[in-house]
Amino acid sequence: MTDRVVLYIDAQNLYKGARESFLADVSDLRPSDGNTSPMAIGELIGSRPPPGFSRTLHEVRVYVGRPDATRNPRGYGANMRQSAAWEKEGATVIARSLRYPPQGGKPQEKGIDVQLAIDFVTGAIDGRYDVGIIFSTDTDLRPALEYVAQKFDVTPRAEVAAWTSPQSNRRITFKAPYRTWCHYLDSQDFQSVRDLTIYGRP
Repeated sequence: MTDRVVLYIDAQNLYKGARESFLADVSDLRPSDGNTSPMAIGELIGSRPPPGFSRTLHEVRVYVGRPDATRNPRGYGANMRQSAAWEKEGATVIARSLRYPPQGGKPQEKGIDVQLAIDFVTGAIDGRYDVGIIFSTDTDLRPALEYVAQKFDVTPRAEVAAWTSPQSNRRITFKAPYRTWCHYLDSQDFQSVRDLTIYGRP
C-alpha cells in the first residue's frame, strides 16, 4: 500500500530555521537568503520514507503571513510573487494578514499556527492524508500532532520535519507516551531545495 503524504509548512519558521541552521556565518545576508521551494522539500521528504513504508506526495500546504499592501507595498508585492511561484509549482498557499501593533513596531503573524493546526487535525479526521507531516519547530503545534497520534492507531500518521546542522538541531518533540518520526534535512538538502529568486524585484 502506498500512503498519501501531505506536508504542512510554516513558511516563516521554515525560512528562519534555514537561516539559523545554514547561513548563520554569512555576514551580508539578503532577505532572499533562506528561501526554499516548498514543492522541492515535499518531493524530497516523500522520496525518503521511513524503512518499510511506500509513499507518494499528495499535497504541500504552505502557511504564510502577508504584509499589508498599503503599509508595506514592497513586502506585499514580494509576498504575492513568491506565493504565485509556489502555486505555479503545485503548492497550496494559505495566507493570513500580518498584525500591525497600534503604536508601531514590527508586524507579527496572527493565527498562522492555529490555522495550520486546525487543518492538520481536520485533514486527519476527514481522511485527506495517510501521513501528515508538519515542517516547523513551533511547539504550539504539538497538541495537534499529539491529537492525531493518539486518535488513530495506524493511519493517518503524524510526523514532523526539521532542519539539522551543528548550529541548530531542533524539532517538535512529543510528550510521553507519544513518539513520531522526524524527517531531518541537512545542509546538502537545503542546497538542493534552495530558491535563489529575489522576489523583492518586480
